[in-house]
Amino acid sequence: MSASAPVSASRVEPGGSRLEELQRRLSDQPVYALAVILVILFAILAIASPGYRSLHSVSSTVQLAAILGIMAGGQTLVLLTAGVDLSVASVASAAAYVMAQNSSHGAATAIVIGLGIGLLAGLVNGIGVGIFGVQPLIMTLGIGGIAGGMLLVYSQAETNGAPVVPQPVYELGTGTVLRYIPLDVLIVWLPLSVILILGLKYSGLGRAIVAVGDNPVACRLAGVRTWQVLLATYVISGLLSATAGIILGGNNNAVDLQLASSYLLLTVAAAVIGGTSVFGGSGGYAGTIFGALILTVLDAFLTVINASEAARQMLYGALILLLAWLYARLSGGA
Repeated sequence: MSASAPVSASRVEPGGSRLEELQRRLSDQPVYALAVILVILFAILAIASPGYRSLHSVSSTVQLAAILGIMAGGQTLVLLTAGVDLSVASVASAAAYVMAQNSSHGAATAIVIGLGIGLLAGLVNGIGVGIFGVQPLIMTLGIGGIAGGMLLVYSQAETNGAPVVPQPVYELGTGTVLRYIPLDVLIVWLPLSVILILGLKYSGLGRAIVAVGDNPVACRLAGVRTWQVLLATYVISGLLSATAGIILGGNNNAVDLQLASSYLLLTVAAAVIGGTSVFGGSGGYAGTIFGALILTVLDAFLTVINASEAARQMLYGALILLLAWLYARLSGGA
């Protein structure tokens, strides 16, 4: 009897070991699972709409994904600290609107002013959360509301006419290099992605961000100034939100008070689909990149099938849950 067991095991071992090896690899490198999901989604999109088989369509998809990816970068950092930034969309809209209103001063000055909006919002969020201990959800929700209200007052007080996006910003949001490489990816998203991925892994601040989200009490006992880590995290999130808003304004070649309103939940979804835990201390930006690409392809698919707004919301939520479930299964989760 004892001799027959190894024989039986050896018969099933090759298939079982291959499955276990695949699961181990996906668990160690979860971006593989996300890459598989992205390829499947894009294949479905290409079948549903043959126009998406062209390099131009791929380029346009990546160009739009860059905007979400940049904004979701800040959200990823905040989630890693076990917080959430609900002001990202309002900050992005405000930065783009103020930038466009100041375009008469030159593109460079207008961009700096727009980034200043993000810096200020992030600074206030960081002070509230890091120094005064306000809950991130409450703090950022309040700042988002204040930013939206102040933007409304600012827009009503302006007498310079409709905001005009500076030509360099328009080119950044819509232009390409060698026909198919989006400018916003090459100039902004790619460098930021490298900085965020390597920074989280190798820099002191990056490791502190993850550590604070994992165990803030242990960090404080170890002498880590957690308030400084949180302050820096929210400032970075504000700056990335402003950057994304400015590029979005360029991509639309127009700005309004609700320019980025649809991006709030998308930033959280991109980070979570990418493997970042909402409880903090686990995740990274590489997965968020794929999350942004997946959500952009998903949005294109919903447009192709002419989904109504109601059906769009239901299908969108269902597919996000399905993607998250598939990702968890492929990466070795429960």
